[in-house]
Amino acid sequence: MRKSIPLKERPIDYIYLAFFFVNILFITYIVDLEQLVISDPVNFRYPIWPLPFLVDMVHWWGKTFDPLLMARPSFWKATIWLDAILFGPFYITAIYTFIKGKDWIRIPTFIYSSMLFTIVFIICCEEIWGTTPALNLPLVLLANAPWFLLPIFLIWKMWVNPYPFTREE
Repeated sequence: MRKSIPLKERPIDYIYLAFFFVNILFITYIVDLEQLVISDPVNFRYPIWPLPFLVDMVHWWGKTFDPLLMARPSFWKATIWLDAILFGPFYITAIYTFIKGKDWIRIPTFIYSSMLFTIVFIICCEEIWGTTPALNLPLVLLANAPWFLLPIFLIWKMWVNPYPFTREE
């Protein structure tokens, strides 16, 4: 019989939980959603959500550092749809499973992490060599680093232990 390992005995999982919370509370349904509800960031009306100051913050980042965010090419919008439709629900599920110690999240984590790593790799390549390069490449790459590195660490966590949250009792 397997028993859940208490979260306090899995301190590294607090990092993953922080990542999931940042994504669900800020990135997915504020930063990314803004790019779905505002197709032209130069000529638009403020939507009901995200709130105007949040829209202005996203646009400031795009204008100041990351013009790809403002250009919104088709592949970029496709990645944001994946975030809104697939990753958002995953974050909620992952928060629950990491807190409660549910091993069944292991396989979905492989899928999610592989997708996220691939998406961020493609975005970073566009930021470096694409038609809309980053204005401050080191800062943009640093800002994207958690979405590049955390999937690698999540895959490693799930790979080395088929029961990442439980132990034999």
